Amino acid sequence: MNNVESVIVYSQTTLKEALQTLDSSGVAILLLVDQTGVLQRTVTDGDIRRLILAGFSLEACLQELDSKTPLTISLDESSEDALLIMDENLIDHIPVVDEHFRPVKLFLRRNIHPKILLSVPHMGDTEERYVKEAFDTNWIAPLGPNVDAFEKEISEYVSCGHAAALSSGTAAIHLALRLLDVGPGDIVFCSSFTFIASANPILYQGASPVFIDSEPSSWNMSPMALERALEDFSTAGSLPKAIIVVHLYGQSADMDAIMSLCDRYGVPVIEDAAESLGATFKGKATGTFGKFGIFSFNGNKIITTSGGGMLISDDEEMIRKARFLSTQARDDAPYYEHSQVGYNYRMSNVLAGIGRGQLEVLDARVEARRSIFSLYLESLSDIKAIQWMPELKGTFSNRWLTTFTIDPQCADVTPSQIIASLAEINIEARHLWRPMHKQPLFKDVTYYRHANVSVCDDLFERGLCLPSASNMDPSLQNVVIQRIRKMFQ
Repeated sequence: MNNVESVIVYSQTTLKEALQTLDSSGVAILLLVDQTGVLQRTVTDGDIRRLILAGFSLEACLQELDSKTPLTISLDESSEDALLIMDENLIDHIPVVDEHFRPVKLFLRRNIHPKILLSVPHMGDTEERYVKEAFDTNWIAPLGPNVDAFEKEISEYVSCGHAAALSSGTAAIHLALRLLDVGPGDIVFCSSFTFIASANPILYQGASPVFIDSEPSSWNMSPMALERALEDFSTAGSLPKAIIVVHLYGQSADMDAIMSLCDRYGVPVIEDAAESLGATFKGKATGTFGKFGIFSFNGNKIITTSGGGMLISDDEEMIRKARFLSTQARDDAPYYEHSQVGYNYRMSNVLAGIGRGQLEVLDARVEARRSIFSLYLESLSDIKAIQWMPELKGTFSNRWLTTFTIDPQCADVTPSQIIASLAEINIEARHLWRPMHKQPLFKDVTYYRHANVSVCDDLFERGLCLPSASNMDPSLQNVVIQRIRKMFQ
């Protein structure tokens, strides 16, 4: 609850003064009282705007407002009672009044329920046991039994031959490029619609990226754009050294079409499956189609090790080299000897213990995320302006994040407005990834569109991500849903 002194106004308060009070208080409501302090009504910026539109000047007073019995709550009622009234009336504030109907406090929705974040860690019951084993056996430093077991268990889960547990998904992409001998002067194709960690490792190796648009049916790399790019670069005699395909928001790209093209031109594929662990394409796990696959276990991913990643491949020798490079490329000698550049990229035995426990509940986490998506879909399906991220035929998305776009022909609502409205009540939502070809870092990089339009530019302009944590309480998800419904009324 907030004190009310900063939002008290009177009938003789001018509209200009009321707006200044709204700005300075940080609370989107004012309490209009009489000279004895008795509450007359609440005032919002919308109320003031309507007076101005009716022809009143900023020097007019709040006494011009219509009388309106305010919704209130008594001192003996709880925050849960306040939240119930707010939910029923689609409001975010409610004054607390004493027996004389004088406002004494103010309940704010954002202070009642905890901040609803986009995606947070969801711990199970076994992570602590594996971590305890690391402490009990003093395997605290990097490497150890948990690392070995985590690599084996991930390999078995996705049906891939070998895996190397690393410090991040970014490190995994970097090592994949290094193992493919990508270097200065080389070209690497990469999905444009992604987080910058997909593309930065290209620069680490001194190579040049070329960005490929998305397709509408999966939001992932467009086979149509990829084919044009491969044709152009083949004609020029400069085929890419590698292609980084991203499986975005838990949804697989069209791997049949993409692998067919890459095999035709003999270009190896790195699958950035950072967001899609647990997802499949025609029954086969994402990350297992190309030469290399990468997973991320960052704190916001579907399972987490706090921070970490995994490089997978069916090529045992390549994974052996990855482990070598990720431990400072130390040569086999009776002393510290190094003949090539290496990195400090290995995962610790403690974090791998967390990962092992998380992997045991991955299927349940996927089921929970898909259920969260289903509730959003069911609850907002009547809003024609909302268009959900598609699930490509033959694929199974882990629905890491629930995402949608807004059809501007159906509603005059923007992603920025929804994000700001949700933020007012302590709910985090975000824009979709801003395409790489729009980033200042890559302003001069070649970009291939899907067709005559740039699909990922359009998705960025019209789309947003909703809170999707697998441990989000349905009552809190309903708060998100009701707020969005309010925006489209």
